[in-house]
Amino acid sequence: MTSTGSEHAKRLARLLRDDLAAAGVPIPHSLALELIAHQVGAKDWNVLAAALTGSQRPEIGAGIPVLRVMSVASALPFYVGHLGFRLDWEHRFEPGLPVYAQVSRSEAVLHLSEHHGDGSPNGVVWIPVADVEGLRQELLARPGARMRPGLDVDAPGGPTFEVIDPYGNVLRFAQPGRG
Repeated sequence: MTSTGSEHAKRLARLLRDDLAAAGVPIPHSLALELIAHQVGAKDWNVLAAALTGSQRPEIGAGIPVLRVMSVASALPFYVGHLGFRLDWEHRFEPGLPVYAQVSRSEAVLHLSEHHGDGSPNGVVWIPVADVEGLRQELLARPGARMRPGLDVDAPGGPTFEVIDPYGNVLRFAQPGRG
């Protein structure tokens, strides 16, 4: 655990010490720490403290796919206009250099990059949705919708439909746990 695990154990030791003192059995804080360590199966407080501060694996956040596009300006009508994402930000190091942008909708976050080294077109992103058929119907109802994705109800990740961006990147929208 992290230092929060160590702090929690120290709070438990203070609580134990206070409860015993209220019952007429005062003990030093160091003994309370040793007793907490023994209660959880550690040899002593030093062993428990080391385990609590050193054994936790680092947290890893959700990944953000980077999709290669030749022109963010050409990709935005698809992502913002058709799929209903919003443009969160754009970045370029200086005028005339490639654009790197973020689009998002609900919990889905995608990075669109004009940079040559950032992936290649024809990537695939699997995106979970709560109501895959509702999203599909929303996209089909958009004015000028040229894509008419079908729904694969037997897909391994749950009912799924796919759309392809102007650069060949595939977005797979799936409803996990259904079907």
